[in-house]
Amino acid sequence: MLTMSSSAKPSLSIDGDIRVKEPGHRKIAYFSMEIGLDENIPAYSGGLGVLAGDTVRSAADLGLPMVAVTLLYRKGYFQQHLSPEGVQSEEPAHWQVENFLAPLKKTVQVAVGPRTVEVGAWQYTITGQSGFQIPVLFLDTDLDVNTPIDRQLTGMLYGGDSHYRLSQEIILGIGGVRMLQSLGYTIDCYHMNEGHAALLTVGLAERLSVSVRRKPAIVDKVRSKCVFTTHTPVPAGHDRFDPALAGDLCQQYPLLNIFKAFDEDGSLNMTRLALSGSRYVNGVAKRHGEVSQVMFPDYKIGAITNGVHSQTWTSEPFRQLFSRYVPGWSEEPSTLRHALVIPPEEIWSAHVAAKNNLLAAVNQSVGAQLSPDIFTIGFARRATAYKRADVIFSDIERLRQIAKVYGGLQVIYAGKAHPKDEAGKHIIRRIFEMKQTLQPEVQIIYVPNYDIHWGRLITAGVDLWLNTPRRPLEASGTSGMKACHNGIPSLSILDGWWLEGCVDGTTGWALLEPKDSSDDSKDVDLAVGESIYESLEKKILPLYHGDRERWIWVMKNAIAINAAFFNTHRMLEQYTLKSYL
Repeated sequence: MLTMSSSAKPSLSIDGDIRVKEPGHRKIAYFSMEIGLDENIPAYSGGLGVLAGDTVRSAADLGLPMVAVTLLYRKGYFQQHLSPEGVQSEEPAHWQVENFLAPLKKTVQVAVGPRTVEVGAWQYTITGQSGFQIPVLFLDTDLDVNTPIDRQLTGMLYGGDSHYRLSQEIILGIGGVRMLQSLGYTIDCYHMNEGHAALLTVGLAERLSVSVRRKPAIVDKVRSKCVFTTHTPVPAGHDRFDPALAGDLCQQYPLLNIFKAFDEDGSLNMTRLALSGSRYVNGVAKRHGEVSQVMFPDYKIGAITNGVHSQTWTSEPFRQLFSRYVPGWSEEPSTLRHALVIPPEEIWSAHVAAKNNLLAAVNQSVGAQLSPDIFTIGFARRATAYKRADVIFSDIERLRQIAKVYGGLQVIYAGKAHPKDEAGKHIIRRIFEMKQTLQPEVQIIYVPNYDIHWGRLITAGVDLWLNTPRRPLEASGTSGMKACHNGIPSLSILDGWWLEGCVDGTTGWALLEPKDSSDDSKDVDLAVGESIYESLEKKILPLYHGDRERWIWVMKNAIAINAAFFNTHRMLEQYTLKSYL
C-alpha cells in the first residue's frame, strides 16, 4: 500500500528503489497526448485527458516520483457552440498560456520528415495535499526559429489530418524523451497513456543504441523501461498511419523498424508499436483487458481499472460532510467505506445543496427553469454514436407517460462531438428535437461547451447518472465514478467499470442489453430503451418518491462501495505494484 509520511516530502513505503530522494528526483515519466488540469487550460478533450489529470493529482498527493509530458495547444480542443436546433459549430479555444504555465529555457531538436523542428517547453506544477509537487511539461513548437507551418504543429488538440497528427506524435514521443534528458531527469519507467506516445520507444532506442549494438538487445532494453495503457476497444481508436506517410515523416528514425510496429498492409500502428516496446500492458477495466487480449493475442495484457481523483470530484457539500464523519478521506479515499455511518438526513441535505448548485448554474447559463423538486437525470459524455445518448428516446410516448405519473422528469445533457464526427453531431440535433417534442412533461437541457467545471457540477447535482454505451465498446468510463463520490447512483450498461461496480439495487441499477453489439443495431437499442423505462417505472422512481430512506441507503452504498474503490489513489497503488516496479 502507498503511505504518506508526515513530512513535507512524502514517500512510498513499498520499496526503497522508488522513494523520493529529493524534490527534483523523478523515476516515472507519464506521457499523455492530452491532460485535464484546469477548465482554463484546454489541453484535454474528454475522459482520457481528465483521467491523466486525476492521475497526476493523485501522484502528487501520494508523493509518487513522477513527471508528466504532454503538448501545448494554444488553440485548445475547441469551443462548442450550439444553435437553437442543436447544430454544433466550433471555434478555437484560445487561452493565455503565460497566465498558467512557466516557460523553460531548454529546447531540443526533433526531425519531422526531412525538416528539423525546434521544441521548447512550459511547466505547470501540481502540488499535492502534503506539499509534494509534480511537474507537467507542455512541449511547444511555436518558436520564432521554426517555419510558420512547424509553429502550428502543437496548435490544436486532435485537429488537422493524419500528417498533422503523426507530426504531433513524433514531437510528443521523440521530443518528450529528448526534453526530459535535456532537463536532467533520470527516468526508470516511461508510462504511455494510450498509443499516441508510442514513438517514445524509438527515442529511447536512439539513446540506447550508442552503447548497445545488437538490435534485439536494444528492444529488450527499451521494453525494460516502458509500460503501456491502452484505452479503447474501438478499432478506429487505434492510430494507424499510411505506409507512405509514415515513411516520409519518420524517415530519420530507422530504429522504428526494429519494433513490431506495422500492420500487414504496412501501416504504422501506434498501438502495436507501444505493445512491442513495453514490458507491461494493461487495459483500463477487467472486461476491457479481456477484450484487448482478444484484439492483440500475441501480447499479455492485464487490467488496472480506472479511478477518479476523489477530492477533485467530490462537491463542496459532500467534502464538508465527509470531513466530519470520515476524517482523512481525501488522503486515503478507501476510508469512504465508513460513509455508511453518516446519518441519512445529512446525506440528503448535502445532495440537496449540490443539486441546487447545479440547477442554479444551468438555469442562469441557458435560461432554463429547472426545479429541484423534479427527478433529474444526468448524461455528460463525448457525443459519439456508440455512447447512444439518445437511446432513452426509443419510445417517447412511454417516456412521456412515466414522467406524467411521477411528476415530471428533467434530463441534463452535455458533451462535444468531434468536429469530423457527423454521427455524433446528429445525436446532439436529435436531443434538441426531443427537447421540443417532450415538453412540458420532460424538460431537456443541453449544456454547451462541456468542461471540467460543468463536469463537477453535473456529476454532483443530478439524482441519477445514466450511461448507455454499446457493449463492449466502453473501455472503462469514469463519469459514473465521479457521480458516486457524491452519492449519485448509476443506471448503466454492464460494461467497463460498471461490471465491477454494480451491485444491482444497492449501488445503482444495471441496464439489460441482450448481446454484445459493436455495430449499429436497432433491435438491441430498442431493448436498451425498454430496460431504461422498466428500471425507471418499476424500480427507481417508486423508490425515489415512495421510500426516501431506502433511496438514501443506495446513495450511501454508492459512496461506501464504489467511491471507496474507484479512485486514482487505489489505481496508482496498483500501477506502482504491477507496473512501475
